[in-house]
Amino acid sequence: MSSELHAGSGVIRRLRLRELTALEYSRRVFLGTALTGLACTLVRPAFPRAAVTGGRVPAGLLQRALAALEQHRDRIALRDVVGIADFSLPSSTPRFHLLSVVDGSVTSYLVAHGRGSDPAHTGWLERFSNQPHSYATSSGAYRTDSHYVGGHGPSMRLDGLDVTNSNAASRAIVVHGAWYVSAQMISRCGMLGRSEGCFAVDPSSLDEILLRLGPGRLIYADRA
Repeated sequence: MSSELHAGSGVIRRLRLRELTALEYSRRVFLGTALTGLACTLVRPAFPRAAVTGGRVPAGLLQRALAALEQHRDRIALRDVVGIADFSLPSSTPRFHLLSVVDGSVTSYLVAHGRGSDPAHTGWLERFSNQPHSYATSSGAYRTDSHYVGGHGPSMRLDGLDVTNSNAASRAIVVHGAWYVSAQMISRCGMLGRSEGCFAVDPSSLDEILLRLGPGRLIYADRA
């Protein structure tokens, strides 16, 4: 019996040693991650909000969006709501604004940019591109087009109206929901994942965005 107790004590000591070793390993990984800035291994205590009401669009960007609405008035049948993507902000910030032209109210949502616009995956858009196979976000005015269900589920086609995004349709640049766009992703990684140039949004916000920004409206994308 004493030998069994001794053996059992040995097992307990080994289990405790493993627990302590695991704790020490976790501590070292956490500290090393903090030092090297690899945000995806850090868990933040609170989730940021996926959508924010009552926001504001920077004045210069707003003026350019409204100017685009006027410039393309023959192509934009519905002028009650305008989508404005402010890509001067990091992907961790709700930066896809739906502006009610009627009362000036703004609701802001998370949106990803293309991986070709952020090759190092810093969370910041570094460049726009209209080139095929660039996997980058394009700047300029878009007309929202038909809804459809594709590889990403419910989606909305876009037609580029400017020379800076004229290849949007042929590049299949659309609005769709994506698993890598969420408050949880930001909490875990400090930033969103990247699309292939599409306006990828939080799936939980997609229905509202597609409803309010249905076919025949304007999306304007640029830096502030």
